Amino acid sequence: MKIIDLRSDTVTKPSEGMRRAMYDAEVGDDVYGEDLTTNELQEYAADLLGKESALFVSSGVMGNQICLNVLTQPGDEVICEKDSHIFWYESGTPAKLSGIQLHLIEGVNGVIPIEKVRKAIRPESAYYMPRSRVIEIENTHNVAGGVVIPIENIIEIKNFADQNSLAMHLDGARIWNASITSGISPKEYLKYFDTASCCLSKGLGAPIGSIIVGDKDLIKEAFRVRKSIGGGMRQVGIIAAAGLYALKNNFNKLSDDHIKAKELAHHLSQFGSVEIDLSLCQTNMLIFKLRNMSSSDFINLCKEKNVLLGYGGNDNLRIVTHLDISFEEAELVKKILTQILDK
Repeated sequence: MKIIDLRSDTVTKPSEGMRRAMYDAEVGDDVYGEDLTTNELQEYAADLLGKESALFVSSGVMGNQICLNVLTQPGDEVICEKDSHIFWYESGTPAKLSGIQLHLIEGVNGVIPIEKVRKAIRPESAYYMPRSRVIEIENTHNVAGGVVIPIENIIEIKNFADQNSLAMHLDGARIWNASITSGISPKEYLKYFDTASCCLSKGLGAPIGSIIVGDKDLIKEAFRVRKSIGGGMRQVGIIAAAGLYALKNNFNKLSDDHIKAKELAHHLSQFGSVEIDLSLCQTNMLIFKLRNMSSSDFINLCKEKNVLLGYGGNDNLRIVTHLDISFEEAELVKKILTQILDK
């Protein structure tokens, strides 16, 4: 029986069409700016996201950290939600790479209240404090379960940032999912940010890579930083072709992943042993908890039936739907979950 992997949308494998695009890619030395496919991807992404310039990088972590580096100086501070990916899952790199620290704010399902942002700003006169320089927002918010950050909240924070000469960075690893759910284009979302890192290797299905965007001067500096941390790749068009294919062919398919996730969430909500907030299942993720079983035990029981689930933190379980999970497989998962939960 095929293993149905619902741990993350990073487990997708290139489709035949994507593999053909990779095979046919025109390549050159990207460190010299001569890789035609990478250049095409960067130009396409910059236009799609409404920014002057774009840079292809190997991962979302690299994208976020390069952006934070070019927006700050050592000793500066970045304000972010307490469960942000840049805090929990990026290996302490803000401190290691850029000499900056993170100021964590308690959000509501990933959303940062503007009142708490106001309180987090360091006074310019306080020379003994770190300098507030950047506000970071993650959309969709991973730990909150793929929740979409309301555009009204983003605009409110952007206006405050402008009033206080602060930069805005978007961890847009799943901005594509946010766009599909909200109907707001990625370009509209990115109007309110100086930089953004947007993954190609999650829901869009590319095997590797992210795009960072900003104005020309910021991306020129980002190119230098990428090289300094070993991110200068040569004939990288073979990989960039997958990202270009993903943007052109898989963006609109994300709505199917959202439907699968919602159907699974509604199915789980019928069991008294399951704690789940359906209002938080907005994209391709669902977070839930069991009242009568540990998450590790449940994961092991599912694994015995060839279904892989992930941990969502705080003994929560996480299911993430993606391109490689069909509607038929999602139905099979429902049956398997029922078998386990009905015991």
